[in-house]
Amino acid sequence: MALDHAILVSLLEKPGSGYELARRFDRSIGYFWTATHQQIYRVLGRMEGNGLLASREVPQQGRPDKKEYSVAGPGRAALAEWLHEPIEPESLRHDLAVKIRGAAFDDPAALIHEVERHHRAHSDRLARYLAGERRDFTGPDAPAPLDPGQELQHVVLRGGIAFERMTIAWLDDVLATLHRLGATPPTATA
Repeated sequence: MALDHAILVSLLEKPGSGYELARRFDRSIGYFWTATHQQIYRVLGRMEGNGLLASREVPQQGRPDKKEYSVAGPGRAALAEWLHEPIEPESLRHDLAVKIRGAAFDDPAALIHEVERHHRAHSDRLARYLAGERRDFTGPDAPAPLDPGQELQHVVLRGGIAFERMTIAWLDDVLATLHRLGATPPTATA
């Protein structure tokens, strides 16, 4: 998936400025796709130049006018075409897993702090996802019933929640293993 497709989906859900789009990436699209604000602005300009997006100036009181983007007809067509194309199942590239395997040739306990740092990061992300779920889908202010777009947003968020829970459980297992092996000398190499 290209950043272009994530931008098309987000702008079809709700037109917005580059700043608003970047905040959405930080808040919700980040469940499955990350991009810097600079990347988003660069791609918005290119997509508008290619006719995939339209923009309009929106006056703001006390601030400069903002440019609000929406998906143009060719952008909708490009997304529809992409939605019908097969994609390869993703494979996970995981630097930490390689480090853990490599710990057999050094001191396994030396990785404990790094694994704990990853554990905290995934725990924090899970907490953000759960808070977003309560805010947008399951809490007292959530719309009921959810429309199809909201249902699909929620199922993606549930996937992010399941992934973070799985990762935290795996990191708990890694930490227990590292602590157990910490008392064992590293494997001798020839």
